[in-house]
Amino acid sequence: MNPADVPGLPEGVADRLHEEGIEALYPPQAEAVNAGVTTGESVVASVPTASGKTLVAELAMLSAIRRGGKALYIVPLRALASEKKAEFERWEELGFTVGVSTGNYESSGEWLASRDIIVATSEKVDSLVRNDAPWIDQLTCVVADEVHLVDDRNRGPTLEVTLAKLRRINPGLQVVALSATVGNADEIAEWLDANLVDADWRPIDLRTGVHYGNAITFDDGSQREVPVDGKRQTPALVDDALVGDGDHGQGSSLVFVNSRRNAEAAAKRLGDVTSKRLTGEEMRELRELADEVEDVSDTETSTDLARAVRKGAAFHHAGLAPKHRELIEDAFRARLVKCVCATPTLAAGVNTPARRVVVRDWQRYDGEFGGMKPLDVLEVHQMMGRAGRPGLDPYGEAVLLAKDYDTRDELFERYVWAEPEAVQSKLAAEPALRTHLLATVASGFAHTRSGLLSFLDRTLYATQTDDPDYLARKADTVLDYLERNDFLTREREDDDVRLKATGLGHTVSRLYLDPMSAAEIVDGLQWADEHRDEMCRRLDGVAETASTPNQEESNEPGGFQTASELVSDVGSESSGEKQYETDRTYPTPLGLYHLISRTPDMYELYLKSGDRERYTEQCYEREAELLGRTPSEYSDTQFESWLSALKTARLLEDWANEVDEDRIAERYGVGPGDIRGKVDTATWLLGAAERIAGDRGFDAVAVREAKKRVEYGVRDELLDLAGVRNVGRKRARRLYEAGIETRADLRDADKSVVLGALRGRRKTAASILENVGRQDPSMDDVSADESTAQAVAEGTEAEESASGGGSDTESDQASLGDFG
Repeated sequence: MNPADVPGLPEGVADRLHEEGIEALYPPQAEAVNAGVTTGESVVASVPTASGKTLVAELAMLSAIRRGGKALYIVPLRALASEKKAEFERWEELGFTVGVSTGNYESSGEWLASRDIIVATSEKVDSLVRNDAPWIDQLTCVVADEVHLVDDRNRGPTLEVTLAKLRRINPGLQVVALSATVGNADEIAEWLDANLVDADWRPIDLRTGVHYGNAITFDDGSQREVPVDGKRQTPALVDDALVGDGDHGQGSSLVFVNSRRNAEAAAKRLGDVTSKRLTGEEMRELRELADEVEDVSDTETSTDLARAVRKGAAFHHAGLAPKHRELIEDAFRARLVKCVCATPTLAAGVNTPARRVVVRDWQRYDGEFGGMKPLDVLEVHQMMGRAGRPGLDPYGEAVLLAKDYDTRDELFERYVWAEPEAVQSKLAAEPALRTHLLATVASGFAHTRSGLLSFLDRTLYATQTDDPDYLARKADTVLDYLERNDFLTREREDDDVRLKATGLGHTVSRLYLDPMSAAEIVDGLQWADEHRDEMCRRLDGVAETASTPNQEESNEPGGFQTASELVSDVGSESSGEKQYETDRTYPTPLGLYHLISRTPDMYELYLKSGDRERYTEQCYEREAELLGRTPSEYSDTQFESWLSALKTARLLEDWANEVDEDRIAERYGVGPGDIRGKVDTATWLLGAAERIAGDRGFDAVAVREAKKRVEYGVRDELLDLAGVRNVGRKRARRLYEAGIETRADLRDADKSVVLGALRGRRKTAASILENVGRQDPSMDDVSADESTAQAVAEGTEAEESASGGGSDTESDQASLGDFG
């Protein structure tokens, strides 16, 4: 089908496609057009990677806009949102506007009302619905990318419920669901009342097989000789791809492994392979790229990545900073980086195809399973689908590795010849239900129990279940929890039950919190309010001596009691005593960091060998700061969770105390991306805690200060400076050491002093002065004050040494099984 023959497209679109070299649509694209994708019909396109799904989405969105509508493109990852926005912006030449929204879950995104195409994650769309975004009811076309991820137990329920809500708000909504090849695409189409396009066509040939011995055996029985010659299989396969195949030139490789540590180790080894196949020009460009990579963060991860990049290899996982990932992905697409070793985050929709995909690890550690567990067929097929770049590669090869003949046969049966699993809804899991049932009531989608169950009937779960009463029973259990924790009320009304969200319930829904997180925060703030005097006395070292109960009355052998057990059961206010006066801020930052780390919305650092003893000691040393009763050491699960939260809180405290990023990464065994992720989550949760504190009548000052400190990563004295755009934690400290302590000081400071404090970086200095409101920010003809530069260097070195804390080093938090 020629683009000019596609019905319903706006003027100029077909011509633009011709200019891009698209003379005819791919067969799956033509099938989608015949199914009505450009005339307002809902369509599920279940087709392989690189078969043109994005163009199907663009045809649907552009034709919907031509009919006077607005389009929404839902992605599973923030990184993918930026990529898609950049891709869609080429249509701005024809007058179409594009916007992207991925963060700030409290925002209604009113500015997006002026955009024709909006790109957002499913979580952001869900929050926009909760916050009554005024343009939601103007949507006429919604595209759900990677819709098979409704099977994901973490993100799946949000996508499922969001699509159900959007269809409820806009009854005539066109839904275009883009999916990998799955075992039950017909069920997804039935759920969405959509026409199904189910195809296995690819623009270039994909050959899948298993390497065993000295050859790859492909699914059609053919073989390709790849001698190992004493090397490991993976280096031999990567080198073979770089040698090329006849007239086809070099081919890049994408190697999937089962942990971050393995990704980094593999990239280090494979750099010795790729470095031998580089040209002089490539080596020069890679040195420049490595310098950029190293400048992203002062961490060992950044240094290791730069070292690999200089040799033409790289690793990719969720522990990297976003800028790291962007640099590596761009260089790999440009064929500058020859091999990337990755955890499967890179298989989740990000456009990084390669000539050859090597699935080195087909098992990962699963705690619930109790050992190494084989990956799902769908997940392995997603990795394999990265093989072959249209227009660059003549074919794609995806290879699994076997050490023996029996394993080779097993891999063919398990993955190469196997059909992917059916996608199954995960909505009935209680964590998902408590979040989405509260939001459904608070957002006005249901006012009664029967209305709530009627809404749930519009979900994929209802389409798939054989027991329609099961979801009703689960919903009643969750409603009990929500009522018990003051998130909603229930009132009998004839043969039904009226549901109404409380003020707290509305707040929690708008803040996009898990209700269990909100309940934990409320309990912790209540504890702090009731026990403030006693805890402050203990922290100030003036606590009254508590009477020790008789040994037989104690729950602990030997009558031992922790500090939290010694506090009175009634708060100081109710006792009628005068409030204890202190200059101390309470709750302390550590106490608040520990509180939010106990919530389900914060992924805790787990305890490694030796951690239990270390953090048990810290727990009792700083117990007066923790907001709640410390669980008994004999309650293993609860106590270990308490200590894991403390470990996470200590990471956040180190960050807020200006400990160097590389030292934090080493101490806790995390990457720069992990640190940033923890900081972002903590900032969001503390913002929510601040709102809840204000609504419930608690003092929110300490919460606000703790939030700002972790957001900027600074101590109290730098909060004012660090809030200036482009300053950040390190520059704020340098300015402070130069005697510039506030924004006002910065506006009036001698430019030479500012330049000296900022290590002579003129553009940076001018930008900061402009952002702080300086009338003459230019640094032309200004020389850096050398004495300032020297004093700052000595001062910050001493500060970093003082802030380093202990020397305890944590083991890698992202070892086996970390696919994030």
